[in-house]
Order: sequence, then C-alpha cells, then structure tokens
Amino acid sequence: MIPLRDYTKSRTFPAVTVTLIIINLLVFSYQLTKSSQETLTLNVSSWQAYHMNFADLKRPVSYVRISPREEFLFSYGFIPGELLARVDLPPRIPFPLWVTLFTAMFIHGGLLHILGNMLYLWIFGDNVEDAMGHGKFLAFYLLCGLIATATQSAISPHSAIPQIGASGAIAGVLAAYFMLYPYSRVLTLIPIFFFIRLIRIPAAILLGFWFMFQVISGAGAIGASGGGVAFFAHIGGFIAGGLLVFAFRRRGIPVVLWEAIRRRH
Repeated sequence: MIPLRDYTKSRTFPAVTVTLIIINLLVFSYQLTKSSQETLTLNVSSWQAYHMNFADLKRPVSYVRISPREEFLFSYGFIPGELLARVDLPPRIPFPLWVTLFTAMFIHGGLLHILGNMLYLWIFGDNVEDAMGHGKFLAFYLLCGLIATATQSAISPHSAIPQIGASGAIAGVLAAYFMLYPYSRVLTLIPIFFFIRLIRIPAAILLGFWFMFQVISGAGAIGASGGGVAFFAHIGGFIAGGLLVFAFRRRGIPVVLWEAIRRRH
C-alpha cells in the first residue's frame, strides 16, 4: 500500500517538514556527486582488532576497495560497533562519533529509499507539526530518530554496517499521526495483481498495518547477517512517537485515539 495524500488540512505552513525534506534531498544530491567506482583503498586491520565484521568478510584481509560514495556512508552513517568500542575506525571523521547519530538521519541508500521516506514525511508531517508547533516538532522528530537508532543498535550492538535514513524519525511522525488523526482518510494506492486501485483508508488502518508489517518483518530478520531494512529502528521510532506525542502536542490538542479508547472503557 502506497499513501498518496491525506485530507486533513494544516492551519499553519509546515516550515520544519519542508526544511527537513529539502535538507534530505540536498544531502542525497551531494551523495550522487560521489563516484560509485571502487577507487579508494581502506585499511580494515583496525576493524578486525575490535572484533567487528567488515562487510561479512570470510577471511582476514588488511585492505579492501571501496567507492567514494561508500566512504561517505561509512563516515557519516551511524555504526553501532564504533560507538560501543569508543573508537573512530577508518574512514575517520573530523568530529565526535556521537554526531553521526544525527548525520545518519539525513543519508539514504538509494533513490527509492529517499523518495519513500520523503513521501511519508510530506503526507503526515505537516499535520503533526501543526499539532505540536515548529520547535517542538523538530525536537520530537530528532528524539524519535535517536530512539529508533538506539533500538536497532540494541539488536546488533557490534554491527559494522552503517545505519542510515530518516525512516526511524519518520516512524515517530507516523505514530503521532496515528494517535492524533486516526479517522483521517488517506488516499492509498493498492496494487492487486495486474490492477491498481485507489482507496481512501482511515489512517488508523493504514498506519496500523504498516506497524504490524514492521513487527512481523523484524521478527523474521532476527539473527540474519548483513545489511537491509532496519525494521527495529522503525518499531522503536513508532513506539517512541506514540508515547511522546502526549508531551509534545500543543495544549488543548486531543490525542484522539487515546480518548476513543478511554471512552470505550
């Protein structure tokens, strides 16, 4: 299911949402200027000294070939094993390791990755920003992203694979929308075999289905080696967003789903 738009109008211009989208697109455009040809040599002997697996190497080596684009991802993506070992392994960065917790949120692995994330942020971010205010929304977004990263890192704390993407933070935005606007209709594209249907689905159903898919996929990914989708970042970000919305919403803005549950009990 691919959401295309919602029908809940914002009272204010979503300045933070638009700015986040622009920054993500600018960073991705910069990534594309980096060559994907393996023209750089990286010394990985120090990785092995810290008992971390570099790209699933089957035998010890001292050097590997990487591209400038991969160097960028390994430099500015968040690598749990580095923070756990408290050492900046090659390729190194000119600032403390904890900064990559933030830079990683603005890096994406490919065109579909960033387009999917920005679509969800565009559709659901404006209303959540409207319900929180610009400053609180930015703090909420970043905090959800940090919690999402921590959740994924708890599953694989020694991982040498960079965690990148805005999806953990955006998962928190989806959860906030889920709590604040559960009955809002979302125009959704649903492919059924060779046919495509456009259906207006309540946000609670669409986003609830999205979350359950992350949980099921995350359970299936436990123990798997290598990279891929960070399902537990999505799960952690979503749970964080659903809880933090109570503290970050504007005074007087109801958490509609919570109120509906309370009335039923």
